[in-house]
Order: sequence, then C-alpha cells, then structure tokens
Amino acid sequence: MGERKVEDMSLSALFEQARKIHLTVTESGADQDLVKKGCEVLEKCEDMITKLGLFSSNETKDDISTNNLKYLLVPFYLAELTEKLAQEERIQILKISQAKLKEFISFCEAMELVPQEELEASVQGASNSFADRRALKIARFRRQRAAEAKLTEIKERKERRGRSTKAATLSTPVEVGEDDLLDDDGEEEREAWLTTISLAICKAFDLLEMLKKEEEMLSAIKEKQLKDGEKEFSQAILDDRTKKAEAWHRDAAARARYTQPAAPITCATFAQDVIEGRANVSQAHDHKHQPMIFGPQSLIGGSLTSERERMAAQVFQPAYRMPTISIEEAGLREMEMMNKWQERNAKMFEEANSAWYKDKPKMGPSEDDEDDDAAQEKARAWDDWKDDNPRGAGNKKLTPCG
Repeated sequence: MGERKVEDMSLSALFEQARKIHLTVTESGADQDLVKKGCEVLEKCEDMITKLGLFSSNETKDDISTNNLKYLLVPFYLAELTEKLAQEERIQILKISQAKLKEFISFCEAMELVPQEELEASVQGASNSFADRRALKIARFRRQRAAEAKLTEIKERKERRGRSTKAATLSTPVEVGEDDLLDDDGEEEREAWLTTISLAICKAFDLLEMLKKEEEMLSAIKEKQLKDGEKEFSQAILDDRTKKAEAWHRDAAARARYTQPAAPITCATFAQDVIEGRANVSQAHDHKHQPMIFGPQSLIGGSLTSERERMAAQVFQPAYRMPTISIEEAGLREMEMMNKWQERNAKMFEEANSAWYKDKPKMGPSEDDEDDDAAQEKARAWDDWKDDNPRGAGNKKLTPCG
C-alpha cells in the first residue's frame, strides 16, 4: 500500500514528504526505517525530476521558476540521509554520499549559486595553506549564520503578514492591492528558497570535508587490518602459488613436445573465414584467389575447352575488370620491389663513399682540352687587338679637327 501510494503521489507532495523526513532525522535522529523511507522518496523525486527535465545545464538561477527552485535541494537531502544509514560497508555509504554532494555542488555551480571563494578553494585543492583554510571556514561559517538569520527573518515576516491578513480578512474583505500582495509573496518565497540553497551549499562543503576525512581514516584502518591478517596466511598463499606455477610449467613442457605453433595468417580473406567459422587455422591455404566467373553453373563448374564455351562465359562477365591477384599478393610484390630498391640504393651509397670513386681519374689530353686552349688563344688575341685599337680611334668624323 505504501509503495503504491508513493508511486501515485505528485512531485511536490513527494518533495514535501521527503523534506519533513529530512527535518525530523536531522533534528531528532530517527530510526533507520525512517531514514530508508526518506532515501526512497528522494530517489523517486530524482527520477521524476530527470524524466520531467526540469533543469538544464545551460540555465542560471534567474531562468528557473520559483516553484522549481526547491527541487535543487534533492541531491543534498539525499546525501545527508544516505550518510546516516547504518550498514557494515561504511566506506561504500561514504562514497555514495560524497557523489551526491558533488553532484549538488556542481549543479549549483552551473546555476551560479556557489560563492567565488569556494570555487577558487576547490580549484586549488590541498595546496591551500592552514591560514587559507581557516579563513575559508570562517567565511563559510559567517555565510551560514547570515543565511540562518535571513530565513528566520523571512519566517517571522511571513507570520506577521499572515496574522495581519487574517485580521484584515475578518474585519473587511480586501480587494484593492490583492495582486501586489501575491507578488510580494512570490518574491519572498523565491528569496527564501535561494537562501535555503545557499545554506545547503555551506553545509555541503563542510559535510564533504568531514566525509573525506572519515573515508581516509576507515581506509587506513582497513589497510592495516589486511596487512596484519596477511602475515598469518601469506606463507600458505606463496606455497600454493609456487605449486600452481610449477604444475603449469610442467604441463606446458609436456605439451610442447607434441604441438607446434600454427603458421601466421597473412591473408585477410582466410582470416575472415577463420573468424566466421568457415575455416580452421590448421587448414592449408595457398593465399591465391582466382577471379570470379559469372554465368550458368555448367560453364562455371566445367572446364572451358571450346571457343563457343569461352565466348559464352565471357558474355556473363561483369562490365568492369576483375582483379587478377589478391591484395596480399600485391602487397608482397610491392614489398619485394621495395627491398630491391633499398638494396640498389645501399649499393649506390657504398659506391659513392668508396675510395676509388672519390679519386679523380688521371686521363691524357683530349679534344676538350684542345678546344679550351684554342679558345684561350683567341681570347688573348682579341685582348691584344683591343689594346692596340682603343674604342673610337678610327672614327675621325667625331673629332673637332677631322
């Protein structure tokens, strides 16, 4: 009946019930049944919020309606109630609670609700000095006290307004200014929920630090217990492992006498056949693929002996050229060509670096040398003629007395 009732409840009713359970557990420390029930209700709230898509990562606090602001507190309430669960695996409970707290803080950070000094401290991490951590705790405590005082003030203001409204309603009906009163209530409710979220952020940071320290302590204790316990049966474990290793090596040596490793598969087609179960690794394979022949089975299966059969087989061939070698064979040929090219280059480098190649050959006079001598003699004669005949010496018309 209870589960069916929870399933039929609306989101606002579920949140209100979970908030009351959280308040009761926080103030009086109720039994585990109530804590588990609160966790179940909050998990149902989370599920409904996710399905409804109330929040988006690209929104800010100004984009969220007043009625939906309170649902930001669901991960924080769930983290606090989860931390109060009493189970044997305490470390697992701490990890779940820390995950919910981090989820709450990260979402509030996306909504621009986390103070800047908290963000800077979380980025720096453990590098903060003792003085910085102390100043951060003092500032957090002051924000928490201010939020609590503001919530108390809003509550008192709301109670006074309720009493005055009730008295005015009993005396005379209020018609003028009723819309302004509703607007004031909406703004006041939004301010109250934002203040509650700010208070929850302060508590979330404090609780997260406390849970981290508790997890470190429990992990250290568990590790110490494991080390102390291992001393008693460590020798037995070592003996057992030694026996298993010796037996494995002995069996492997016995199997090696009769078994040989399979040859590596270098054909992609054969490898695909092995993967899909059409062939075994141990089967022989020549890595040769004949081109496909299309046509009737009588032509494909039989040997083409006559010209008529050959022409009939060509009729049913595809319009494009079929490959004559496989990809593996082409790769092997290219590898062989590359090896020959590398050998030829290595030989050329050796010849270039050898002593006989570097030495200049001693050769006798040739026709090129004779041509060079003739050209040199001609150039000398031309230079002598230019010395004997300066430029413009034979042009008498250009001289003043010519």
